[in-house]
Amino acid sequence: MMYLTGFPQGTIERQSSMQQGSGFLFSLVSAMAIAAPWAGYADSTNASAKVTLQSSYLNVVGPITNSTGGSGPITTDWQTVLEQDIKMANNHDLLITAAFEVGLYTQTTVSSKNMVQDTSTATASVRVRAVVDGVPAAPGEVVYGKRTQQLTATLEGAIAGCLSIVTNGAGGLQIVLNTNCVQPEVVGLIQDTVSANSFVFGALNQSSGFHNIQIQAQISALGDNQSGTFTAAALLGKGTLMAESVRLAKDPPYPYIIPMQ
Repeated sequence: MMYLTGFPQGTIERQSSMQQGSGFLFSLVSAMAIAAPWAGYADSTNASAKVTLQSSYLNVVGPITNSTGGSGPITTDWQTVLEQDIKMANNHDLLITAAFEVGLYTQTTVSSKNMVQDTSTATASVRVRAVVDGVPAAPGEVVYGKRTQQLTATLEGAIAGCLSIVTNGAGGLQIVLNTNCVQPEVVGLIQDTVSANSFVFGALNQSSGFHNIQIQAQISALGDNQSGTFTAAALLGKGTLMAESVRLAKDPPYPYIIPMQ
């Protein structure tokens, strides 16, 4: 599937081959998803499980280049990128750890002449959440990676060949610049980064029996430009899911809030 602009809406293809994430983007302009689970489902046996683990190789790439200044970000649907079942013998709590490689690509150029300011902006982000039996686990959506890149320049322009010498009204010589001849100067900036990130989610007071655990991801990008250009894209790379049946202390029963200074 080829997507030259925009994001694929909920497109994930499971294939037997694995794509390595080396060289992170971004000679690509296509959007693709390749997943290969490493561990089988825990419900392949009737025995209860204390811990379950699954990993995958997954790439989700969605470059955008058209301005979203008036429409807001382009965002994929929530996509299930890892899924596992666990059988619990008792009413326990679930601790779920989701770890992924997250790649962000932002590119901006500005084109300015005659001292007119030009600005281009690109933003890319990846959010992840854990869902147990269709219910989001605490604390909900988590930002695994986000970057906003803005480039601004005020340039005179390339004036070579646009200067002439004329005689002014006083009889002297004067250098005159033909502004219609001036070519804009262009400045560009590219940032391409990959990092590994993880977060622990919690689902409390789960009943005995089978429970379905899904790790879902959502990619968002936006940008705006005047005379320049921008590109924004994000990637979700190799990932692991680990779920553990535990008994957690029930105090405090409310989230900890850091007071504002």
